[in-house]
Order: sequence, then C-alpha cells, then structure tokens
Amino acid sequence: MKMRPLGRSGLLVPPICFGCNVFGWTVDEAASFRLLDKVLDAGLSFLDTADVYSRWVPSHTGGESETIIGKWMKLRGNRDKIILATKVGMDMGDGKVGLKADYIARAVEDSLRRLQTEMIDLYQSHKDDETTPQEETLAAYDRLIKAGKVRVIGASNFSAERLQAALDIAKANGLPRYESLQPEYSLAERASYEGALQRVCEQNEVGVITFFSLAAGFLTGKYRSEADYGKSPRGARSVPKYMNARGLRILAALDAVANETGAQPASIALAWLLAKPSVTAPIASATRPEQVDTLVAATQLTLTKDQVARLDAASAN
Repeated sequence: MKMRPLGRSGLLVPPICFGCNVFGWTVDEAASFRLLDKVLDAGLSFLDTADVYSRWVPSHTGGESETIIGKWMKLRGNRDKIILATKVGMDMGDGKVGLKADYIARAVEDSLRRLQTEMIDLYQSHKDDETTPQEETLAAYDRLIKAGKVRVIGASNFSAERLQAALDIAKANGLPRYESLQPEYSLAERASYEGALQRVCEQNEVGVITFFSLAAGFLTGKYRSEADYGKSPRGARSVPKYMNARGLRILAALDAVANETGAQPASIALAWLLAKPSVTAPIASATRPEQVDTLVAATQLTLTKDQVARLDAASAN
C-alpha cells in the first residue's frame, strides 16, 4: 500500500481512510472486529471515528464507535499499527459541545479512555465553533500535543474563510495548525469543496480527507430507483436527493467506466477522488468484509485522463 503524506504533519497514511461511524450502529461489536481485522490485513491502517458516533441511535450516548475500536486494539495488541483519527465538537448532550479549551481538555480524556490509548494520532475539530476564539481552541490543542496526548490536529466542516483564518492564527502565534480538512466531496457533491475551500487546502498544503465519498452509498450503484431505498438504514434518508437527472448521468458514467475496467462503481468513484491532486485519502466505510475488497481495489485502479474527464462531465454541477 503506497502511503501519502498528510499535510505537512510528517504522518504518512494509506490512500483510503476507513470510516468507523457504522460501528455500534449498523454493525455490532463482533462484526466490527471482523471488519477491522480485514481492513488492517489489507493495509488500510487509517481509521476515522468521532466521539459523537453513534449518539443518534436510540439509547446511545455517543462514544460507541470509539469504544469498539478501543476494545479491538486492546484485544489484538495492535495500537502501534494504527493511524487513529477521532473528533471533538459535535453535541454530546448535557452541554458537552463546541471547541472551548476546557471542554476539549475533558473530551480528549473521554476519547482516550474509550479508545484505550495514550495518544490520538489525528484529533479533529468536528465542526467550526464561531462562539470560541480560534486562538483559544488552537492553544488547547497545543497543550495536548505538548502533553503527548495528540500528535496532529485537523478540521472538519470549516468554510474556506475560517480555515484560512485558523491557519493564519496558528502561524502568527506559533500554535499547531490544522494539517487536514474533512470536507464533503464526491462525484455527487462537488460544489461545497471545489473552489475557495480547495484553493485554501492546496495553497497551504493541507491534507484532504473527504467524507461521504460514496454519497451515502449512492455511488456504489445499488440505488437505481425509489424501490432500492430500503437496501440500507440510510437509503431513504440520504439517497433521494441524488436520484435525479444528474445523479442518473453519474451512475451511467460509472457503469461505462466499470465496463471498461472491470472495477465496481464504488472503486471507480473512489479512484476519481484519488486522481484529484488535493485529495489525500477519501473516507469510505463498509458493513461486510467483502466490501473492503472494493475499497482496496480503488487504491490499485488508475483511471485514464479520458475516464476522469467523462466522470467530470457527467457530474458537473
């Protein structure tokens, strides 16, 4: 597995980041362990989770995904083989939300306990908090890095303006900078990243870890009509917005490239992202071990310029 640099951090990561939001939600603990075993055996050692996963499930309080990963790493004794990313800032209830220094200091301890580790490789602001000065947030991260609890920091769901401001503040004050950004970006959703946000990342050498890289499963090709929405718990919730003329053009282009390459549509959609110079590692998930093979196949697939151009054209906004 050829590794890629994550921003200027010195961290090298695989070209696919495995998304662990399904753990404890649509995948139980035993199945999560099997998935993680397969993922690591395949060389996909970059795992992304968050403290809030999966608080949206009835009776859950958040931290379920982190807890499963922690149990698995402890049982397998493989923490040194993992590049571990988690996040802070989303609403955990009881006032636990945002990026204030005192909250970050408490939240990181909760994540470390659940993950059963002493250090988080990539600790990310899950969303912007405009009620807290960015100097305060970055200083809080600085203390965690100096204490050996965090290696590198990243951001998610930031605007171009706020990300650039954070980078400027970090430089001016000698504080750690966001080395990565998680934006929503895929063949189905291009507008929010391409443009100003992409320019900020490129100009500042910020690594890009895309989320919803397969558009909630739409780009796997398993959803072709309303009758298919029931194929997954998030089908009816997330897929209908893609089921339009543009979405069908994208699926047709994926089908055409699939016929040419023998690859699955999901592998092609991820390979399209990997062909973008600013993208470091798309985040993609799986609920069954055989789906991991599709993720690995994306890392081994090089699309031609013509194939990329046709996918660009089909997905143009």
